[in-house]
Amino acid sequence: MRILLFLATNMAVLILVSIVFNLLGLQGVLAANGVDLNLGALLTMCAIFGFGGSLISLFLSKWMAKRGAGVYIIEQPRNREEQWLVSTVKELAEEAGIGMPEVGIFPSQAANAFATGWNRNNALVAVSSGLLQRFQPEEARAVMAHEIGHVANGDMITLTLIQGVVNTFVMFLARIIGHTIDRVVFKTERGYGLGYYVVTIVSELVLGFLASMIVFWFSRWREFRADAAGGRLTTNRHMIAALQRLQQEQELPQDLPGELTAFGISEQLKQGISSLFRSHPPLEDRIRALQEA
Repeated sequence: MRILLFLATNMAVLILVSIVFNLLGLQGVLAANGVDLNLGALLTMCAIFGFGGSLISLFLSKWMAKRGAGVYIIEQPRNREEQWLVSTVKELAEEAGIGMPEVGIFPSQAANAFATGWNRNNALVAVSSGLLQRFQPEEARAVMAHEIGHVANGDMITLTLIQGVVNTFVMFLARIIGHTIDRVVFKTERGYGLGYYVVTIVSELVLGFLASMIVFWFSRWREFRADAAGGRLTTNRHMIAALQRLQQEQELPQDLPGELTAFGISEQLKQGISSLFRSHPPLEDRIRALQEA
């Protein structure tokens, strides 16, 4: 249902764009200036490539995570710590109504954890060795509950679909801009001139940078949902305790690769305009939300 609603919304956006183009007479203006793009075909092509790249990344997410973070997958627990971790994840997964994820540990002294995978019944939950060493059992369990919350909420595929929409419109608008400037400014009458390729690339970079704010906004919003899920699967008190412990360790370096930052439990604090490009909201805001729940 979540995916159907998302696709319906996406279709509504595409129809709205088409209506706006027609009502404002933009296609006539473009044609008058020698811009003869087939917008429908262009949008279809951009959607194929935009969603294709995003979905390929989703399907490869577990493989990339294992190698990028150096995750050791626990197949047969070697000690009591690994046995506790597997048992805890299994218990939380059953309570959340999802399939048993793969469970792993990655080498990092920073306290962190992440969840990834292409669907809620075929996920990976991994925790850093530093978190296991320093967190109290109830705090570590709350962190695992937070990650299970991400999986149960379907955050990975939803974020991928949103990225697909962003990719589509960035490619679509960049090519319209490039095509228009190539025809109107550089007076290219047939085919594409150098101006088209230069302007298209620059437009993609600028639009992609601006559009990423949408993706980061959703990433921050889903952290609050995962915290709430973690509170339900354990208790709000334990979830708050885990976040407060993360506050104490915030100055330590975070060793997650860049592509996995949005799936981690924490992110180092950033200030100013860069806060729009944070994958996680401030820990104090997350703690306050749980206290007020």
